[in-house]
Amino acid sequence: MSNMPRHKVSIGRDASDAHFSITLLATIVWIATALSFHLTGAALIAAYGMLGLGACIACGAVWKSNRLGWAALLLVLGAGVGWYQTLTPQDNRDWAFDVAHGVEARLDGNVVQMTNVRNFNWTSVESANVSWEERRFDLDKLSSVDLVTSVWDSPDIAQVIVTFGFSDGQRVAFSVETRREAHERFNTVGGFFRQFELVLIAATEEDILKLRTNHRQEDVRLYPLALNEKQRRHLFLTYVDLANDLEEAPAFYNTLTHNCTTTLYPLANAVHPELELDWRLMMSGHLPSYIEELGGLKNGTVDEARAAITERALAAGTVAYSAAIREGYATE
Repeated sequence: MSNMPRHKVSIGRDASDAHFSITLLATIVWIATALSFHLTGAALIAAYGMLGLGACIACGAVWKSNRLGWAALLLVLGAGVGWYQTLTPQDNRDWAFDVAHGVEARLDGNVVQMTNVRNFNWTSVESANVSWEERRFDLDKLSSVDLVTSVWDSPDIAQVIVTFGFSDGQRVAFSVETRREAHERFNTVGGFFRQFELVLIAATEEDILKLRTNHRQEDVRLYPLALNEKQRRHLFLTYVDLANDLEEAPAFYNTLTHNCTTTLYPLANAVHPELELDWRLMMSGHLPSYIEELGGLKNGTVDEARAAITERALAAGTVAYSAAIREGYATE
């Protein structure tokens, strides 16, 4: 009988040690990974050294007292979180040339004046003749909205671009993207650790879509949306509001919570107000089927063969790009 309490204490201590070890390991991995995306050279080595020292102190303390060990671990975590909170989004870095500017938009009555509309003539995947332009769009002439998905790897995840057409022949496409610095490449893990800012790109279709169809040769698909005048205007102004928000206060890109899907809920909401959240708002490659269920597709149902535009774009020749990618929709 006298052995029972000691046995229970031993089991309790083993469980506590396991919890401590798992929490300490998770803390070290999180802080070390975050450091790797923001520090280099001697600063990174010094930070790793301090992290290692803190971990050793926590390990030593827990053998003396469980409570003391957890206190030391919390100090390590607190120091990491404190440093992480000093990272703030900026708008004045040495940006990659294709995201050097986010669009700026001003609403004057029914007219939207846009600055920094991208109209590049891409010569390869990574080079282009650069042109940032000013454009005026009359909302009374807003006549169509198309959803575009572009898949480069997993079919479950797509870059989502929404393009607006006007009765005067103008078109403008919006894309929420990572704002990389000139020396950076996109990194999914880095997107969890404040490596990139967020940028709203407004561009011509000959720029932003042709880059993906003709140069990257991604699986690009176009779906005309069945939106009325009020819905089209509401959705367009959602992008205007986002442009103004980012101009006023830069924001970090986050791979999970603040990314190219940022405007997908407003898009779905424009089709069907008061909708419930759906997993396809995150798995953006499946977004067209969700819009179909909401009754938001102009053609009623998803027709993937007609939606696929990459081959049509590559075969367009001298045909105007926007007309070529909409072949098959012309009579609708």
